[in-house]
Amino acid sequence: MTVNKPRVIKDYNKLEKELQQQIKLIYADGFAENLIHFFDKNGVKITVLPFETEDRYYMLRMTENEAVQIVDDDDDYDDEGFLKDKVKQNYEDKYSDLDHIADQMSDED
Repeated sequence: MTVNKPRVIKDYNKLEKELQQQIKLIYADGFAENLIHFFDKNGVKITVLPFETEDRYYMLRMTENEAVQIVDDDDDYDDEGFLKDKVKQNYEDKYSDLDHIADQMSDED
């Protein structure tokens, strides 16, 4: 993560469709296992899914239950909670020119 990038806390369902697709590509095995936790300035525990783009570091608010439900309700994921191969290939083709996708996918390998 680049320190100078602005941090954006946002709900996953309020993101643009293109960003949601990029996130699915990075988290092809679902979201719940990739959540991070921190405490806000009032001491409230916050759970987020991190996602970095060229110019922003997103922290997408969701509980573990919401993370599971989002994947369960999404037709891009199979019954086991994995991004379908055909969908994954489509998104890889669509976003292959984005450096932040390539960087994050190589980190997963």
